[in-house]
Amino acid sequence: MAFDGITIANIVHELNRNLLDGRINKIAQPETDELLLTIKTPGGQRRLSISASASLPLIYLTEGNKPSPMTAPNFCMLLRKHINNGRITKIWQPKLERIIHFEIEHLDELGDLCKKELIVEIMGKHSNIIFCNEDGTIIDSIKHVSSQMSSVREVLPGRTYFIPDTMEKSDPLSVSFAEFQRVLTEKPMPLAKAVYTSFTGISPVVAEEICYLSGIDSSLTPRELSEDLLTHLYRQFTLYFEEVSAGHFSPAIYYHGAEPKEFSALPLTHFSQYIRKEYDSISRLLEDYYAEKNTLTRIRQKSVDLRRVVQTALERNRKKYDLQAKQLRDTENREKFKVYGELIHTYGYNLEPGAKKLEALNYYTNEMITIPLDSTKTPQENALKYFEKYNKQKRTFEALTSLIEETRDDISYLESVSNALDIALSEDDLTQIKEELIESGYIRRKFTKKKVKITSKPFHYLSSDGYHIYVGKNNLQNEELTFHFASGNDWWFHAKGIPGSHVIVKTNGEELPDRTFEEAGKLAAYYSKNRGSEKIEIDYIEKNMSKTKGRKTWICRILYQLLTDDRFRYFTDQAAGRLIKLHMFKSSKNKTAAPVFSDATVFSFPSCSN
Repeated sequence: MAFDGITIANIVHELNRNLLDGRINKIAQPETDELLLTIKTPGGQRRLSISASASLPLIYLTEGNKPSPMTAPNFCMLLRKHINNGRITKIWQPKLERIIHFEIEHLDELGDLCKKELIVEIMGKHSNIIFCNEDGTIIDSIKHVSSQMSSVREVLPGRTYFIPDTMEKSDPLSVSFAEFQRVLTEKPMPLAKAVYTSFTGISPVVAEEICYLSGIDSSLTPRELSEDLLTHLYRQFTLYFEEVSAGHFSPAIYYHGAEPKEFSALPLTHFSQYIRKEYDSISRLLEDYYAEKNTLTRIRQKSVDLRRVVQTALERNRKKYDLQAKQLRDTENREKFKVYGELIHTYGYNLEPGAKKLEALNYYTNEMITIPLDSTKTPQENALKYFEKYNKQKRTFEALTSLIEETRDDISYLESVSNALDIALSEDDLTQIKEELIESGYIRRKFTKKKVKITSKPFHYLSSDGYHIYVGKNNLQNEELTFHFASGNDWWFHAKGIPGSHVIVKTNGEELPDRTFEEAGKLAAYYSKNRGSEKIEIDYIEKNMSKTKGRKTWICRILYQLLTDDRFRYFTDQAAGRLIKLHMFKSSKNKTAAPVFSDATVFSFPSCSN
C-alpha cells in the first residue's frame, strides 16, 4: 500500500510523541536520496530515517544504523552547518497532504536564534527533502527539480516553496456536506474512485473501506445515490476522519498467508479474509512490512530461472500426458479386433469370393454382429489383418500404461517443486531446490570446485500444548522428516490426494491432545496446494512406515487411520503464517544433503480458526 495522508498523519502523531523538543545530534546521508538523523530526546536517543527514493519513499523511526560515505554529500554538509544541534519545535502536516514539516530552532553564526524548516514530501517518484528559511525560501533540496523537469514547480535554491495543487482536491478533515456532495456528484465514475480522487490523503483502499462501512456499493456512481445515502456516506466519512484528527490510530499489517498484502493506520474491516497483525508503532510496522516485501521480492527475482525450468518441464509433460491419454483411449476397443479375427476363422469358410462383410453369431455375447471385410483379401488374410491390429493395440496399451504413470509422477513431482518455489523464504531454500532439480536431471550441474552448502531447515512450530511440529519445505526435507527424523509413536499429517507438505508431530511417547491434532491438521491444510479452498481433507497416521525405491518416487507404506470426526477432517486456509506446498518424494542419490533439525527456529503456533 502506498503512503497515504492517513499513514503520514499517524507518523506525525508518533514523531510528535517521540521527537518534539529533541536536539539533532548527528546528520548522515548514507544514500544519495536518504537522510539518517540522530536526535537526543528526554526519552533517550532516537534515529529518524528519511528516504526520498522514487521507488520506495519512507520516513520512520528506526533502531538500526547505516554506514555513511567517507565524504559527506553537499546537502548533508549544508544541514550540518545550519541545524546540527538544532531543536525540533514543531512537527506538522498541512491538511492531509503526504508532507511533513519539521520546524527547527537553532543559533546562526552570530549566535542569534532563528528557525528553519525541513520539509519531507512522500509523493512517489516526486518525493523530495527540502530545506527552507522561515519565510519559505528554499535553501537547498536533496533533489533539484528544474523547469525542464517539471512545468508545475521548480525546486531550486532561492525559489519560494509551495505545494502544487494540480488535482484541486478538498481537505477531508474540514469538508462541509455541501462541498462533499458537490465534488462527488461532479465525477461520473465509481463511488470509491470518486472519493479518493476528490480528497487529499485518501488511498483507494481507504475509499473502499469508507464505502464498506457505509454499506454502499462502491461500484455505483455518486449521481445514482439519493441525498439520504449521500448524507449517510458523509456522516460515515466524517466519523472516519474524526479518528484521524483525534490521533486514534491502530496500525496493522494484513497477511494473505505468509505474504503481507496491505498495511493501514486505521482498521480495514473489509479485509476480514486476511490475518491482521497489530502494531503499537507505525514505524515498526513500516520497517517490518517493507523488510518482508523486499525479502519476498528478492527471492522471487532469484527464483525466476528455476521457475522457468520447472514450468517448461511441466508444460512438456502435460502435453505428453494428453497425447498419451488420447493414444490410450484409441486402444480401448482392441479386444473387438481379436473377436473379429476369431469369428472370421470360425465362419469364414462359407464366404463368397469378394464379400464385403460377414454376419456371424458372437459366441462371447450370443449376439449377431457384422464384421467389415476387405473384398480384395481372402478370409484368412482378413482374419490375420484383425489379429495384427489387435496385437499392435495390445502392445501400445501395455507400453502406454507404464509410460502414462511415469508422466503422471513427473507432473506431480514438478508441481511439488513449483509449490516449494512459491514458499521459498531464503536463498538457502532456493539452493536446496536447485540441488534437488540437479539430482533429478532437470538441470545440468556446472563444474565447480566449491561444494554446495545447504543450510535450509524445515519449519518448526510449537503447538499450544507444547508439542513440537515440523513442516518440510521441499521434497528432500519431507523425505528426511518422514523416514529418518520421525520415530515410533510420532504422528504424520498430509493433505489427502493433493501436493502438500509432510507434517510430523513429536509425541515423546505421550498421547496427543485433540487440540494438537487440530493444529497439526491445520498446518497440513495450509501447507498444501489447495490452501485457498474452503475445505481440505486431511489424512493422519501414527508412525509405522517403510519405503520402496522406485524410478522417480518414494512410496510410503502406511497404516491408514482415516478421520472420523468432522472437527478434524476439514480445515481452512486461515491456519498458519507461512506457505509451502509439495507432494511426491524424488529419489535422492546424495543422502548427505539432508538437513539438520536441531537448529530449526521455533515459531509460536499461529492463531487458527476453523
